[in-house]
Amino acid sequence: MAFEVTGRLLIIYSTFAKYLEKKWEYNEEVHQLFLDFKKAYDSVRREVLYKILIEFGIPRKLVRLIKMSLTETYSRARVGKNVSDKFTIRNDLKQRDPLSPMPINFVLEYAIKRVQVNQGGLKLNGTHQLLAYADDVNILGGSIHTLKENAETLVAATREIGLEVSADRTKYMVMSRDQNTG
Repeated sequence: MAFEVTGRLLIIYSTFAKYLEKKWEYNEEVHQLFLDFKKAYDSVRREVLYKILIEFGIPRKLVRLIKMSLTETYSRARVGKNVSDKFTIRNDLKQRDPLSPMPINFVLEYAIKRVQVNQGGLKLNGTHQLLAYADDVNILGGSIHTLKENAETLVAATREIGLEVSADRTKYMVMSRDQNTG
């Protein structure tokens, strides 16, 4: 499975690189917005996650197993040599857990499918207008206006499922041969 995912990522990257080369060749701008979500792994509402997984056709048995792995999870905080009492974690996905990118991917895919993305955005293989993996999202467009519309729509959709964008850590970039752009 890891090879299959890696292969897909390489195909997307290759297509994206070819797209950027063509835009550069024809001296067209590519506007990119790198979204950063505030505490994405901490803010996903578990009950929403379970509904999303079922809606995507994940077998209920597997959803129950995921639910069991996230239910009744506790943590402790260490400051210096002092360790706190244990406390319950209610919304957290285990960030260093190998399973964690999968739920975030489903949550973002759910939000993306709810978004009617503007036609002026980037299309890779006729379908992609953004690149996403885990909690990293790169929205692309041919103009700042298109990029802004797509970003606002996606931000609204992700807010509904508990994700909030960090404006301080979100970055904007224009790729162009013209040095005065942006």
